[in-house]
Amino acid sequence: MDGRQIIGSGGAATIDSTGGGIPTASETGPPTAAATTIRVASVPASHVYVRHLSPVNGTVSALDTGKVSVTRLADPVPADGAKVPGGWWPPLMLDPGWIAQHHNDFDVFHIHFGFDAVGPSVMSAVVAELRKHGKPLVYTLHDLRNPHHPDPGAHEEVLDILVPAADELITLTHGAADAISRRWNRAATVIPHPHVIPPARFGPREPATDDFVVGVHAKSVRANMDPLPVILTLLDAASDYPDVTIQINLHDEIFVPGNHWYNPDFGTAVLALSRHPYASVRVHEYFDDDQLWDYLQGLSVSVLSYRFGTHSGWLEACHDLGTAVIAPSCGFYHEQRDCFTYELTEDRFDPDSLVAALADAYENRPVPALWPDRRTERISIAEQHAALYTRVLHA
Repeated sequence: MDGRQIIGSGGAATIDSTGGGIPTASETGPPTAAATTIRVASVPASHVYVRHLSPVNGTVSALDTGKVSVTRLADPVPADGAKVPGGWWPPLMLDPGWIAQHHNDFDVFHIHFGFDAVGPSVMSAVVAELRKHGKPLVYTLHDLRNPHHPDPGAHEEVLDILVPAADELITLTHGAADAISRRWNRAATVIPHPHVIPPARFGPREPATDDFVVGVHAKSVRANMDPLPVILTLLDAASDYPDVTIQINLHDEIFVPGNHWYNPDFGTAVLALSRHPYASVRVHEYFDDDQLWDYLQGLSVSVLSYRFGTHSGWLEACHDLGTAVIAPSCGFYHEQRDCFTYELTEDRFDPDSLVAALADAYENRPVPALWPDRRTERISIAEQHAALYTRVLHA
């Protein structure tokens, strides 16, 4: 979830997974005899977003047309066992050979993300294999722009295959749906992002500490991030407050030669900021889920330093925990959940807007989301997916 899985979409939303795989039988309970069962091959299945598309304690959704039980196939395990925590990478279902071998095992094929390394020819072959076997394709467009790709071209080529080919489209915000309509003349069903943190983590925040902690999590400085100008602006603004600390987190892998994320120049520049009176610099490995929730809950506000993007699981986790978010103007973060915004895109950064957003966040502290509300929302999200799967199978 910490840069690997929450927030993993469109090729990758990016946010990253709350521990554990797909629900077990003891967690979901058996489907009722009267329920129609729909088997879904979700790509991926064990990512937190996808797991939270199911009802809280079962697979069965009660629709006007009758009860529907949605069961999702488990993610296939790579032969060498190499996969990310949570088990969804690489997504082996995105292979025409896998579909040819397993098409009798599922009724609907639903792509979310994980296709960063899947080229247009393979995706075209996946679509063709699904059509060959009469299997409907559902695509949830999390990312109009892949946050891991510095150039949009490769992701757009795949979108130009997926979006026209999908029997049903889903996205998370009306702004994204409008963008899909303008570009591809396709209508997308808007279904919000479900909760990210587990139910047991919901609750009141601990009493505020003496400091107002502003977090900039640089992670491993993926392609859509531009943290340094944001950090420097926040450090300058911190002097206007009696109790503001700018906490800067980054992953230790940026200092490891040969690592994909090796970026010693950025790392050195951030480490030099540790001498700043308002800065706290922390270098660490990827957080596990509990460490990530503790980290986010310990912040007063989390600042997203994205130059491009669409939606964010990180933002959802902050919403769950009652941590304010200052989000960039790019993408549709401001539609996804209530947050403060500032001007940051590929072409423009307005420091004054960030300073103003910090002032707003300082004066207006959010409260954590309530589990009963998120639970009700999750039930609705599950019902909407069950209805959509039913519709696409009867189209």
